[in-house]
Amino acid sequence: MPTTSFRRPGADAPHERPGTEPSAPADIPLQHRIRLHILEQSYRARFGHIGSALSIADIVAALHGGVLRGAGADRERFILSKGHAVLALYAALHETGRIDRATLDTYCADGTALGAHPEHVLRDIDFTTGSLGHGLSYGAGSALAARLSGSARRTFVLISDAELNEGTVWEAAMFAAHHCLGSLVAIVDVNGQQALGPSDQVLDLEPLAPRWESFGWLAHVVDGHDVAALTEVLDAVDGTSARPTVVLARTTAGSGVSFMEDRVAWRYMPLSSEQYATAAAEVTAAATGAVNRREA
Repeated sequence: MPTTSFRRPGADAPHERPGTEPSAPADIPLQHRIRLHILEQSYRARFGHIGSALSIADIVAALHGGVLRGAGADRERFILSKGHAVLALYAALHETGRIDRATLDTYCADGTALGAHPEHVLRDIDFTTGSLGHGLSYGAGSALAARLSGSARRTFVLISDAELNEGTVWEAAMFAAHHCLGSLVAIVDVNGQQALGPSDQVLDLEPLAPRWESFGWLAHVVDGHDVAALTEVLDAVDGTSARPTVVLARTTAGSGVSFMEDRVAWRYMPLSSEQYATAAAEVTAAATGAVNRREA
């Protein structure tokens, strides 16, 4: 497998992996396990687009916790167009047995296959992404390929609301509607943030649902941190429909860590040891609370 070096010359050495892992129960919900991995690997690597990865943890948990179906050539495809949030995906692949712990611990290390954006060199990554605005085009091609090969598989593409500023997204949206690609599902992480500030100040595209519907798509609005609601909507997508589907998932950047939520700075900032401890404790407490409520 070809590998790439991701550490820039002269960069600070990564932290050692924390001596003890957060003491959360082994059976905590997947979204919380994903968050703990995001924090741990971000802290170790001193990198990670933490706020963006936490934003999509519940969406990725819904997909990898049961929505994605099939195996082999007919397995359903997932494309992470907002590739900078890839830590959430790596965590999900680890939690579902596709990446072992030793491999996960190479995130952003020299020679790793787990870089700052997803690359096709990793077996379970179908498309290299990270150049924003292109993922939906990949998805439209994947959905069309499924039809031509007689496959019933669906293709899910997770994009950011900031990517909607890119014209290529709307070109792909028009193409998918014109070709009646009902097996294509776009999930928009609507966290209201991008690199230059609040999305509505950079380029306001609201209201999003009627905008997508005007392009010929079926639109659903859902709480992007409600795994059960996400699963219900995504599971119900009829791949034989004449219209593609968009799920507008309303989220909070940095979700699950109080001092990160809705703060643009956490798109880039690394964690100090004190911040890591606080963040991990908050996620662990939320996870433990979720288990207790489930068992009550």
